[in-house]
Amino acid sequence: MGWRPALRSRSAAPGDGSGAGARVLGPDDLVEARRVCTRDPVASVLAAARLDVALHVGLAAAGGQVWGYPATGELRAVCWAGANLVPVVPSSVDPAEADDAVASFAALARQQGRRSSSVVGEQRTTLRLWELLSRVWPPPREVRTDQPSLVLDRDPLVAPDPGVRHADLSELELVLPACVRMFTEEVGYSPVAGGGSAYAARVRSLVAERRSFVRIEPDDDGAPRVVFKAELGAVSGGVAQVQGVWVDPELRGRGFSVPGMAAVVALTRQHVAPVVSLYVNGFNAPALATYRRVGFEQAGTFATVLF
Repeated sequence: MGWRPALRSRSAAPGDGSGAGARVLGPDDLVEARRVCTRDPVASVLAAARLDVALHVGLAAAGGQVWGYPATGELRAVCWAGANLVPVVPSSVDPAEADDAVASFAALARQQGRRSSSVVGEQRTTLRLWELLSRVWPPPREVRTDQPSLVLDRDPLVAPDPGVRHADLSELELVLPACVRMFTEEVGYSPVAGGGSAYAARVRSLVAERRSFVRIEPDDDGAPRVVFKAELGAVSGGVAQVQGVWVDPELRGRGFSVPGMAAVVALTRQHVAPVVSLYVNGFNAPALATYRRVGFEQAGTFATVLF
């Protein structure tokens, strides 16, 4: 679905609580918006990665808008509005000003209606934004309120699995079904229902960019299958965020996840970015245990609203 331009509201003073203190940013604002993200590179990596794309190919091709707060003067907070709604309000922002920034983003989101499949970001900011939007947006499928944000900026604590490597485009017919299975299991519906060409293109792009990691082994009949996989879903500012970690359900409990994640960390730090991050549902005790064994430590908390 295309994006309608939102109204630029410059009349309200920042911090007045009206929720009218944000505006839609243009190409000339992108460098400053990107600078806002550098104040908290781990928490903002999802938005920063989209801003990097917009700086490279333009906002239209990047698939969304960028909103900035306040409407005039130096930007203090930004929000990426595309397939995901990702608010970025750095922790250095005064709490009252942060509340007004979120209210301002909510005002723009209400003007345009729900066009994103999720709202995701730092816990307090995301849940406050959803509190305001829930009054007018349709009910979500799920609200995940507690998602520890984990970071590792050194070598993993365990030996990497030597069988984990970058996926190759020639293996796309193996990688894509594994990605679909992971997404369906995690989110609750198939990303290729009704066609899914955009999802398939996204998986292909990650493989082509060497941001997809796999371990492939023969099954009982000798046919190759993905037994472990993960992707770097967002990379920006020296931070790479791991997404889509998955072990074939038939092989869980056999020791693939810990050395597999260690390999993802080692390869990422060697070739992509020095800081590796991810976020995980707080109720997912096995995943949290895996990441902590690899050496990840909690740096914050995310929340996600899924539609």
